[in-house]
Formats: sequence, structure tokens, C-alpha cells
Amino acid sequence: MTAQGGRDIVAEARGLVKRFGAFEAVRGVDFTIARGESFGFLGPNGAGKTSTMRMVSAVSQPSAGSLSIFGLDPRVHGPEIRGRIGVVPQDDSLELELSVRLNIEMYGRYFDLPRRVLRERTDELLDFARLTERADSKVDDLSGGMKRRLTIARALVNRPEMLILDEPTTGLDPQARHLLWERLYRLKREGVTLIITTHYMDEAEQLCDRLVVMDNGTIVAEGAPRELIEHHSSREVLELRFGTDAHAAMHDVLAPHAERVEVLPDRVLLYVEDGDDALRTVHAAGITPLSALVRRSSLEDVFLRLTGRTLVD
Repeated sequence: MTAQGGRDIVAEARGLVKRFGAFEAVRGVDFTIARGESFGFLGPNGAGKTSTMRMVSAVSQPSAGSLSIFGLDPRVHGPEIRGRIGVVPQDDSLELELSVRLNIEMYGRYFDLPRRVLRERTDELLDFARLTERADSKVDDLSGGMKRRLTIARALVNRPEMLILDEPTTGLDPQARHLLWERLYRLKREGVTLIITTHYMDEAEQLCDRLVVMDNGTIVAEGAPRELIEHHSSREVLELRFGTDAHAAMHDVLAPHAERVEVLPDRVLLYVEDGDDALRTVHAAGITPLSALVRRSSLEDVFLRLTGRTLVD
């Protein structure tokens, strides 16, 4: 199979459905992922991301529709598919009492790698994850960032063609996140296909060539991050703050000065082409906020517009 632009398709879904009894977690989604692409799944809790990823990982059977991974049907060729992918779960499932090196070597034995090959790959992965100096340390003594890098390194022991990452940087400090981003960029340059779920919108903008936004088991938007921002939001956002409990009353007053106005409990958002120009017109109309901030529109604005701001548990 060949994707648009001449690249091979490594994953393709058509009308993909996943049911749990009467509950339909994934409701007829379509997507294609090209070889060497970094592809993202975004959505609130309960949107269907995890169920979709488990089907792509060939550990959960689709209830309906078609799914092809490397041109193979996961219903029939599950073991072969799983041998060609790596999975980084949301929670690190490491052996805390064993050394860093042994965690990789033990995992590699699931793939029947010869001991010599496994030792060589372990050394390569320790270097890749910047853990060579901690090779003999117990995992329990590592920082959160080191554990996350080890989990990614372990998932690469079979040299997968596709790496699936579920919330890869949750709970990490900014320095650790950026180091992981750099490691993932390196994998992408080496031709590994990346499939990522994340709640960090800046991470999705940085890492994903394309992404889909899921809500209530369906795909509500698809495209490159910048394309989604251009299509679903304005170029800039003007954030205005007024007195306590005054924001709701400002909607109609500010509506003539923006493409769209959104009232939040602590501020009012004006979606505009030029934030500075919009602020000047607001002041000229005799409206004086307590504070004002102009920023570029982001993927988070798109995400919240498409999926809402209501908290989903």
C-alpha cells in the first residue's frame, strides 16, 4: 500500500469499531499512517484513544470494520505484527529490583534474540537512552526521566518498524521532556514510525507530522498541527481579564471586536487575526480590562473547541 506522497502505508483503518458489550468505545473511525511518519491521537479521557491503540498494537481484536498493520490482518497475524512493533505504555512496568541492563536483556529474550546480539543491542540502547553510566544501577534508584528513557529503550530491543507511545512524557520535568523529544526525533530520522497519544498540546505540535482528534469514539478532526490551527482557530488570541464575576457580562460587548469570543470564569478569550490591533479597538471603544495578553493560537485552542472544556473522569 502506498500513501499520498509516495510513502508506504504501515497502518490503515476503515470503519474501525470496538465494542465492550453494549458500549461502543470506537465508532467507525478511518485513518492511515505512513511509514516514517509521526502520527498523534489526541482526545479527552474516554474518547477511544486507548482502545484504538490496543487494536493497532494487535493486542485487542476489532469488533467491526477493517484494520491493516504492515499489510497484515491483526486478527490473523497478531504474533507477527507484535514482533515488528514496540510499545511504550503510559506506566513504566520495569523490574525495580533488577539493574538497568538486565531490564533490557530480559525483555529482549521474549524475541528469542541470541545472547551476543542481545548484549550488543543492550549496549546500543543504553547509549541511545543516555544510561550507559547507570547500566548496573537498580531501576528503583533512577529518576522518573531515567525510568522513562529506559522504558523506551526496552521497547526498541527488537528494532521495531513502528513504536507506539502512550503519554510518553507524563509527569516529567521540562528538561526530561525535551531530552525524550530529542530521542524521538532521532528515531524518526532513522525511519521508525511513531504513533503517540499525549495530553500535552505543545508536545503534539512538536512531535506529530499529522494527528487526529478523537471525541466520544469518533474522529472529529485530522491534519497537520498547523493546518488544524488555521482551520479551527484564528491566528492570534487576545486574553482579557476583568473584575470578579464580570466576565460573562462582557461577551456581547466584546463580540464586535473578534471572530469569536469565549468566556471563561477567570478571563475572556478573543479569537482574532491581530491581537494588538484588536486590543487597540477594545481600548478605543472605552473598554478597559485589568490585564491583557496577546498570544498565537495553539493546538490547545483547537482541542478545547472541538472537545469542550468540561472535565471528563
